[in-house]
Amino acid sequence: MSSFTHTTTSLHPQLTKPCRKRSSLPRAEASFPGEEIVSTHRRQFVTTLFATTSMAALGLQGTPQALAQNWGTRSFIKERFFEPGLSPEDAVARIRQTAEGLHSIREMLETMSWRYVIFYIRLKQAYLSQDLKNAITTLPEGRRNDYVKTANELVDNMLELDYYVRTPKVYESYLYYEKTLKSIDDLVALFA
Repeated sequence: MSSFTHTTTSLHPQLTKPCRKRSSLPRAEASFPGEEIVSTHRRQFVTTLFATTSMAALGLQGTPQALAQNWGTRSFIKERFFEPGLSPEDAVARIRQTAEGLHSIREMLETMSWRYVIFYIRLKQAYLSQDLKNAITTLPEGRRNDYVKTANELVDNMLELDYYVRTPKVYESYLYYEKTLKSIDDLVALFA
């Protein structure tokens, strides 16, 4: 019986074989004369390379802090853009830029690119109310009543333009587009 157990243990030599230990021989590294020997691991190198390339691709290294504060950032929690409070002068500049942008979408209306017009109008409406509130402080007391009246007309005309572009009704869209342009031009003229 002892011979039977002896033969079964010899059938499984990998279980009874001792583990090989690594030899403790010294590691040889080649280097040029005068160059320091730097041992870097591959994982650290790849991680550093990935972080550097992703930051460069995103442009995070060269973004000035003051410029980044004026930009809106996307908030996925609130499902809208968060915009830091602009100074009244920046708000006036953005209203002027909006006026130029509204003049440039005439071609989209003529080609009936309704989706792009809707996107542009809603984007401008999202921050225009905040800019209108900030920009009123730059005006003297005598022009504020005219400003409020013109700003209300602008907001109403943009809402109607948004509505008619969504339906889409061509004649009404052009009509309220022209009314929106007139009211925003009157608003910009108040700042001059």
